[in-house]
Amino acid sequence: MERHYKHLNAEERGVIFAEHKRGSSLRQIGRLLGRHHGTIGLELTRGATPEGYDPHVARLARDAAQLRSGRRRKLVPEAPFYDWVRNRLIHWCWSPEQIAARLRRMHPDDPSQRVRHETIYAAIYAQPRGGLKALMIEALRQAKPKRGARRTSLAGSAMVPETLRIIHRPEDIEARLVPGH
Repeated sequence: MERHYKHLNAEERGVIFAEHKRGSSLRQIGRLLGRHHGTIGLELTRGATPEGYDPHVARLARDAAQLRSGRRRKLVPEAPFYDWVRNRLIHWCWSPEQIAARLRRMHPDDPSQRVRHETIYAAIYAQPRGGLKALMIEALRQAKPKRGARRTSLAGSAMVPETLRIIHRPEDIEARLVPGH
């Protein structure tokens, strides 16, 4: 059995379908697929129909469960206070910290109506390129359009000069018997 879980694929669902029709036990099907018998049982429950197990129904149920799982984003265009946050940021030139503090004061008992300043920054920089993103970045007190950009390589960077890189070590260092001497 594998240590890391991988979702069942269409072939495995087909084997489960065929073996279940033949009357094989959960443990037999699990051994055949190299899966835990509990996984097979959950899959049979997930794909249960009045006619029996249906692999297509099981796949749709798994996809629906995956969409429901995970944390929901608070600051998306469909959020109830998205326009309010955007207007305070762009038109009133408030900082994300000011917006988060005002939301905390406006809704002290309702955490669903509050958002942290880090969330506002993340929403700004997650915007696709365009006018709205430019306006939001421009509205920040310290506009950093390259925030979150990653360096693709160390070559040519000022972090380690080329002459000190490990590939340019003198040969006598390689010949040392005890490191550090």
